[in-house]
Amino acid sequence: MRPEDREESLDKKLNIHTVGRDDAFEDDHHFPYEPTPYAVLELLADSGWIGEENLLLDYGCGKGRASFYLSSATGCRSIGVDFNEGFIAAAEQNRTDYRGDGSRIAFLCEGAERYEVPEDADRFYFFNPFSEKVLQSVIGKILESWYRRPRHLLLMFYYPSDGYIAALMNVEELDFLDEIDCSEIFPGDRRERILCFEADPAL
Repeated sequence: MRPEDREESLDKKLNIHTVGRDDAFEDDHHFPYEPTPYAVLELLADSGWIGEENLLLDYGCGKGRASFYLSSATGCRSIGVDFNEGFIAAAEQNRTDYRGDGSRIAFLCEGAERYEVPEDADRFYFFNPFSEKVLQSVIGKILESWYRRPRHLLLMFYYPSDGYIAALMNVEELDFLDEIDCSEIFPGDRRERILCFEADPAL
């Protein structure tokens, strides 16, 4: 099966519509909508990093693919955050149509740098949704929540840029934990991986 056909097939299985790229709302701080490939989400779901006891925040959620797939595959709760009203409307329509427990998934239309992180959120997913400047603000919000309620956090970054990695390595509270190599899916690109950083009050 061709990769594009597989994307359509898994959308159909979940009864959602997330296929395609949309760069109509790209600017200096917000990058184009492009859903994480299902093959990558499968690797993430199989990693053991996310379980039914976790609350996942999907930053730059777009039409909600990561939230729907990871909730379906791992049982986690998920909140998708995106600044774009049209994408959130599409995500909400997908939640209505979704063949799964839509009550475990929510979507919010808000700028990520302003979003107040719930104190039970402990898993965070990023697929290059915004600039490094916005990322730094978002990490600040996550850590504010962590200081209010210390807990073990995992932050997962698919296809990270060198700028993202440099910014993350300079956050004192975060430690690099592990990576998932995705190069077998898309050979020849060193960015094809998911990097995981943790904040652990026990360390």
